Amino acid sequence: MFRKILTGLVIVPLAVVIVAFAVANRQMVTVSFDPFSSTAPAYAATVPLFVLIFIVLILGVIVGGFAAWLGQAKWRRGHRRLRDEVHQLRSEVDTIEARMMIKPAPPDPPPPVIPPPIP
Repeated sequence: MFRKILTGLVIVPLAVVIVAFAVANRQMVTVSFDPFSSTAPAYAATVPLFVLIFIVLILGVIVGGFAAWLGQAKWRRGHRRLRDEVHQLRSEVDTIEARMMIKPAPPDPPPPVIPPPIP
């Protein structure tokens, strides 16, 4: 319940800001992907400014996520190594227990029953 309220308190103002940003930046801009000819580019797209900013923002999040994923490679490698080592050690313990025929400890005997006092 608290999480839903907190999400609402964050999402609603964020949505209002995004809509206000989109309304304030409706003018059309031309994006050219030809660095050699600015008068007659090979490919140019005319889009609203807010669309261009959102596209660049999304691409930035994707590139940043990929960079973070690459940066965590050593941690993932270490986790795999330790997981494999734990698996190997558990196999060794199972082998040793089987060789020694270690049986589980017997259950504790029931507590002694004290007879009631004689009147």
